[in-house]
Amino acid sequence: MDLVSIRKSYRRYARHYDVIFGRVFARGRRLALETLAPVSGKRVLEVGVGTGISLPFYTPDAEVVGIDVSREMLEVARQRLAEGDCSAVTGLVEMNAEQLAFTDDSFDAVVAMYVASVVPNPDRLFAEMWRVCRPGGQILVVNHFASRQWILRSLERSLRPLSRAVGFRPDMELNDFVAVTGREPVAIEPASLFGYWKQVQFTKSL
Repeated sequence: MDLVSIRKSYRRYARHYDVIFGRVFARGRRLALETLAPVSGKRVLEVGVGTGISLPFYTPDAEVVGIDVSREMLEVARQRLAEGDCSAVTGLVEMNAEQLAFTDDSFDAVVAMYVASVVPNPDRLFAEMWRVCRPGGQILVVNHFASRQWILRSLERSLRPLSRAVGFRPDMELNDFVAVTGREPVAIEPASLFGYWKQVQFTKSL
């Protein structure tokens, strides 16, 4: 995975992303926003906001900033803001998730939905999410992780050479991801039917 191939992939996806992935990822987005509900009235950073499909569903009194590396995806998100009620959103910015241009402890919660298997370096992604989250704040990662079912696992591994073309790693291991974070999750729960996607929740220590 590298930024050039990622931008190229999501340039292709931008206008069709919601149709292709909207319903498939809906349950995971819903779970993340339910988990974040107690954070209403506070600053939330959504990393990899994409087309902004989740933005209308934040509580109106939150202050949400969305960032994404794909200009074309952000164009769709900005159009969504212009057309709908996304009153919680205070900014959409083109930005590399591995080099966030925010000061330490800037947000009460940081969420990355379907991003960890897209970025070149998941360890840097998480380190930046941790850095900009205030002590006591929440960090949520919703993502596909490699299946434990051997047929699906074999299929995922067979797709690994296509990672750059499709724009994500199909065989990221949950244990490997948790290991590179260097942190202990407070909860791991299914974010889709049969647990194919999972939500990994952290709380930044005080």
